[in-house]
Amino acid sequence: MNAIALLSLLIWVVLLFFWGRFWCGTERLPARVRSAGVDRDRGSILDHPLPIECPEPADPSIIAVIPARNEAAVLPEALRSILSQRYRGRLRVVLVDDGSTDGTGELARKLAGSFSDVRLVTIDDHDLGDRVQPTAPHANTLEFAVMSPPPLPQGWTGKLWALDRGIAAARSHWGDPDYVWLTDADIAHPPDNLQRLVDHARHDRRELVSLMVRLRCQSLWERLMVPAFIFFFQKLYPFPWVNDPGKAMAAAAGGCILIHTAALDRIGGIGCVREALIDDCALASAVKHPKPDSVSATMNSTDGFAKPPTDSPTDSPTDSPVKPQTKPQADRRSYRRIWLGLSRSTHSLRPYDSLASLWDMVARTAYTQLNYSPILLAGTILGMILVYLVPPFSAIGGLVWQMPSLAIIGGLTWIGMVVAYRPTLRSYEQPTILGVFLPAIASIYLLATINSAWRHWRGRGGAWKGRTYAQHP
Repeated sequence: MNAIALLSLLIWVVLLFFWGRFWCGTERLPARVRSAGVDRDRGSILDHPLPIECPEPADPSIIAVIPARNEAAVLPEALRSILSQRYRGRLRVVLVDDGSTDGTGELARKLAGSFSDVRLVTIDDHDLGDRVQPTAPHANTLEFAVMSPPPLPQGWTGKLWALDRGIAAARSHWGDPDYVWLTDADIAHPPDNLQRLVDHARHDRRELVSLMVRLRCQSLWERLMVPAFIFFFQKLYPFPWVNDPGKAMAAAAGGCILIHTAALDRIGGIGCVREALIDDCALASAVKHPKPDSVSATMNSTDGFAKPPTDSPTDSPTDSPVKPQTKPQADRRSYRRIWLGLSRSTHSLRPYDSLASLWDMVARTAYTQLNYSPILLAGTILGMILVYLVPPFSAIGGLVWQMPSLAIIGGLTWIGMVVAYRPTLRSYEQPTILGVFLPAIASIYLLATINSAWRHWRGRGGAWKGRTYAQHP
């Protein structure tokens, strides 16, 4: 028993000190990039800050695409936050009403019509074969459109089909933007969020920037389960490793993604991940891991940054206005630059008032994350038991059975677990004492994962928004 407890302790030593320091939660979007991009909030550091003498490029054009299906309950706050963005550049917004039955599309039009500086336009979603002449911009006016996608074809999930058609229709109507902003209809943004996303993407030379938005944490079950969900996600995808171009780790959070149009085109558009239920991480992986025929592609330097060619061992001073502080090694340029961070101000409006709703959130995609593999499922069960259940059983069992060494090992491991969980709890304004119950919370997540596999074996697939998708190994 001591050997198993020691193994659990060793795993937590690795997680705490050698697993990208995922638990610290320090990956945050800088509050502001001023002027040449070298003025940052305390603790925020750029990999490649612009020199002071470098002129500020013009703010790039943005098309925001919002997939929405039966979102009337949360849409007003979310849409108002998007239409109220204080963005210096050109912003156009299209909401893709994906077969809603609650009046989502009409509500969106009414909300947009209440803004004096928002111009409603009509986008043709039927004939996208030929590009039309981009419409002339109206000064100080944000253009907004609501469209409905064609019927969902086989091999696509509803959200990705809505995104794909929305992007295609918007580009056909308005022309190609510099960036595409993907956000959900249940996400509320602070007024400066888009500007901060764009500034960070340009000045840090990121082809994709994504925020793990702050999930709602009000009900009892949300307070118990939501911080743990964020903790587990960070453990699965350590954000510092995601943001390191020298590491293969890739992830994103679908509620808020800013992607450079050139990067989106390079990977073949949204269609490259059309069957993915965990579409955000699949998209991030496609962007970060270039195909052999695209590794030499470069980003447009007029947008504030350029991607150095990956087949050259040296950097040319004319490649980009960005002057790296240190010369990166050739092997650290095998992956593209993406960024994922936490947010305090961009937040989800989606309520999870019951255990059932949180359970479904996990069970919908947990087995997908395991690639539908029974072997990986068995490994996950064993790993979760070893990491989360062995420490409390060792600590309590050691006291009951009068085995001091077992109690000490289990107690130290349990304390380490609480220490690792504490930053996430503090981020969600929850008491540290909840960290003691992380083993019990992890057990619920483990059972939901097993239920996810059971649903798959029964042929139920991934159910979402009234649709059930067939899942294939």
